[in-house]
Order: sequence, then C-alpha cells, then structure tokens
Amino acid sequence: MSESGASLDLLQLTDPHLFADPEAEHKGYPTVPCFRRAVTHALAGGMPDAILVTGDIAEDQSAAAYEALRKTLEPAGCPVFCLPGNHDDPGLMRALLADGQFHCCETLTHGAWMLPMLDTWDGDRGGGRLGESELRRLEQLLSTGTAPNVLVCLHHHPVPIGSAWLDAVGLDDADELMSLLERHAAVRGVVWGHVHQTYDEHHDGMRMMGTPSTCYQFLPRQDAFALDDSSPGYRRIQLYPDGRIESQVVRLDT
Repeated sequence: MSESGASLDLLQLTDPHLFADPEAEHKGYPTVPCFRRAVTHALAGGMPDAILVTGDIAEDQSAAAYEALRKTLEPAGCPVFCLPGNHDDPGLMRALLADGQFHCCETLTHGAWMLPMLDTWDGDRGGGRLGESELRRLEQLLSTGTAPNVLVCLHHHPVPIGSAWLDAVGLDDADELMSLLERHAAVRGVVWGHVHQTYDEHHDGMRMMGTPSTCYQFLPRQDAFALDDSSPGYRRIQLYPDGRIESQVVRLDT
C-alpha cells in the first residue's frame, strides 16, 4: 500500500462461512446473502483504505466460496488482506486470494503502521496454533520492522473471553504469542475473528479486539455452545500515526 496519508481506515470482516451454493444456510443463516449485505452496509458508510478478512471464509472449503468473496469485495477497489480460520483451506486460499487486489497472509504496511496477518490454521479441529515457524516470522517482523506502530491480526483469540467452550478452542500457543508481543513496545493492539461476538479490552497496554461474524453470533459468557440473536456485524478501525486506535463495531439492523 501507499505510504502516504495521515491515518489508516480499515474495515474488518470475519467468519462469513460461505458456501459454493449461494442459497445454502448455516445455523439458519444464508451466509452468502448475509455477507453481501454486510459489505454493502459497510461500504455505504465510507470506503476504507483496506479490508481485513480474518478467517472462516469458506465453510465448505470450496473454490466457489472463495470466488464469491472475491466477487463481493472486488467492487470496493481497495486492497483485501485475508488470513485463514479453522474452517478454511489455506492452500486453496493462497491459490485464489493472493493476486492483484487480494493478499493472503501478507503484511500490510502503511505510513506509521505495520499489520502482520498471521496464520493460526491447525486443521479443522476448532482451535488454532501459530507454531514455531509463524512465531519466528512474527518475531522477525517485529524486530526488523521500522513502523513505530503494530496491529497484529489473526483468527483465533489469544486471551480468554469468558466462554468456557470457546476458550477451549482458542489459540493453543497464546502464552508464547503474548510473551512475544509484550517484548515489543510498538505493538498497539491485536484483532481477531473466530468468537462471533464483540470483545474489546486492554491487556498490558495493548487493545484486544474480537469482532462479530457477518452471519450468526455466539451468546457471550457461556459454558456450552449457544447462539445469540444479535445481528450480524463488522468492525471499523482507524489507526493514527501517533499510535492511537479508534474502533467501532457496527451491527446490521436485522
């Protein structure tokens, strides 16, 4: 991306769970129409500098589901940075979402900010893991990067969110990640998907943000799986050169 501009305006979309069949439903939600509505709603509120798609893109791991994402986001005209969730096929993602406007697990750099897009995929088992190679890649980015501010992006949550069943399928090596981040003062925040709900807290000076899905939501603070009746949503993020993060979760009306 261009290095110019006083701030960086981002749109985060996550967990659309798309299918090849545009009419297919998942947990009662037609996920492709839901995703299209969320994108239309978000772009009507202003065109972002870039779009972050933080995993669980294709529920059926099909090429057609990834193509549906491309076709929906191409009209925005801005760069799209994607990373895989546990339901994705990382190899297929890299084949279909890593050219031109689309970037898969690439680092976004813009002005005073660097955004590492991390891969936590560890099979379709629910939980995730960075592993030695991805932690090493992040360490190198943080050690050699010249941007004074960093926002780390991934799919699985690295801190407990208060739901026992979800915290059991979070990031296996969260302690290693958080220890690494705490050693680098440039890290201002972390943003993720996976949890299908809003989370916004601070941890050792870092802003930690989880974001609703563009389709169904999980009921917060539950020991066992439960769906919420909250509306689909997305997150807008504004990053400023002085390290400030302003962010708002936006819900659709229905």
